[in-house]
Amino acid sequence: MRFYVGITDSTWFNFLAERRPDEVNFWRPNSDRNFTAIETGAPFLFKLHSPSNYIVGGGFLVRHSAVPLSLAWDAFGPNNGAVDYQSFRALLGKHRTTQDPDPVIGCTVLGEPFFLTKDQWIPVPKTWASNIVTGKCYDMTQGEGLILWSQVEERLQALEIRPSIVNDGPRYGQEYLARARLGQGSFRLLVTEAYQRRCAITGERILPVLEAAHIKRYSVGGPHRISNGVLLRSDLHTLFDKGYVTITPDYHVEVSPRLKEKFHNGREYYKFHGRSLEVLPADGTFRPSREFLEWHNQYSCAV
Repeated sequence: MRFYVGITDSTWFNFLAERRPDEVNFWRPNSDRNFTAIETGAPFLFKLHSPSNYIVGGGFLVRHSAVPLSLAWDAFGPNNGAVDYQSFRALLGKHRTTQDPDPVIGCTVLGEPFFLTKDQWIPVPKTWASNIVTGKCYDMTQGEGLILWSQVEERLQALEIRPSIVNDGPRYGQEYLARARLGQGSFRLLVTEAYQRRCAITGERILPVLEAAHIKRYSVGGPHRISNGVLLRSDLHTLFDKGYVTITPDYHVEVSPRLKEKFHNGREYYKFHGRSLEVLPADGTFRPSREFLEWHNQYSCAV
């Protein structure tokens, strides 16, 4: 199994090390290249820019996606490594000149990040070349990769950090996404991508008005799981959360009669009543779970 060592700056690392978030966006200023160096769920380590040639932390790959800067901020907020949106955009400006008011960037989303204290930092392998500008892959089963990953595991054990990925053996790909402890930002991005950036009910493609809705609300124990999510246009998200719209276990839309009774309107929404969802994830494991849909049908207040 391969893992990756990515290069970052101390400002990004120090900001996040102080916050200790449950997920981070290891973003890249350009989006023209997909990140395929390692599998979903594999370790992704942080190395500071030279001359600080040390491994200082890491996380586990959830997803790489190219998204507008505004969506990256809406999804991850300060977990992008900046205190506010203006600071985030200023960081981008240090690496890329653009007149686009909402440029697309590469987002490498990492779950269960860990941050080592300075006395725990690990020197990079001796063969690390000075001309490496983004990062490098290693094989954790042999050579320098085995030595480096063994050192990382020692630090994790000393810190009593047990990521869910290694609790009872590594899992990668779809199994990782199904079992890992996802954060709010990962949930939003993964649901957005699972629905091909289209509203499940209307097929709407205008990304700024699309939102990842929890089927069983997070506030009552609904998990950040793709099968507990559905991508909806913002107005439909509001109606869904308030129970005026629901989705049946066979993926049909139901609109509550209370919408008309209470507001004396709703023609825009009643046209969807009884229709099948316009968009569903291609991967069946990411489709809305019957368990969560039945919860919404039963407990949403207005339907």
